Amino acid sequence: MIKRTLIVMATSLLAVANLGAKDTMNSEQGAFLADPDIKQVVMVISDDWDAQVAQQYRFEKHHGEWKVIGDTIPVNLGRTGLAWGIGLHPKQAGYHKKEGDGKAPAGIFDFGMAFGYLPEVATKMPYSQMHESNYCIDVNASPLYNQIVDQKVVGVPATKGSTEAMRRDLFSQDDLYKKGLVIQHNPDNIADAGSCIFMHLWRGPESATAGCTSMQESEMDALLAWLDQQQQPRYVALPQHEYLAKQKVWGLPKLP
Repeated sequence: MIKRTLIVMATSLLAVANLGAKDTMNSEQGAFLADPDIKQVVMVISDDWDAQVAQQYRFEKHHGEWKVIGDTIPVNLGRTGLAWGIGLHPKQAGYHKKEGDGKAPAGIFDFGMAFGYLPEVATKMPYSQMHESNYCIDVNASPLYNQIVDQKVVGVPATKGSTEAMRRDLFSQDDLYKKGLVIQHNPDNIADAGSCIFMHLWRGPESATAGCTSMQESEMDALLAWLDQQQQPRYVALPQHEYLAKQKVWGLPKLP
């Protein structure tokens, strides 16, 4: 199914993508994926907190049971590994992601919109084509922190200092954001808690990111084609020992 969502005249695309991200469970004992309407999960499991690479699994729920879909694939994480993020899980003890620390967020998260350079991609997720005027704001002092904005709407001064031009092919001469997905980390846009967390294309195997999850383009194509907003997909990223400790408590799928 080909879906195309035109960029609307709003101060933030990411704010729209974040609607529904506040459906947060408050109890550590909550079975986060027990809701029968949650039928897709992407799980990323690393060896430990410091690992720059991980394995990605896809699961679908059939008759109340999680079934693995497709192959396990390698993905890259942040250059300093993982740290607890802000998502659907309760706050955890330990280090939490900060702006610029090079860590990808760990925990359970909603997916936001898909995005990319192309006018359209094959996906059942909301999709927005990025243009030269689109930036994700990573400036702590900005009221637009952690939001994708259109410079034509918010004005050039509002994007000053942001390092996250969404058309990297025009500014950084690479295709990392040619296709991607928003991970709804820090949905309340708390300053210094980490911004602009995506799944996007990689530079190559074992090439760490600034805090996102990256993969080969063919694997991104498969992920985008599989994900379906109607199935309420979730993203889970954990070191293996945390996964083992929380698998039953959080109701996570068993790894193959």
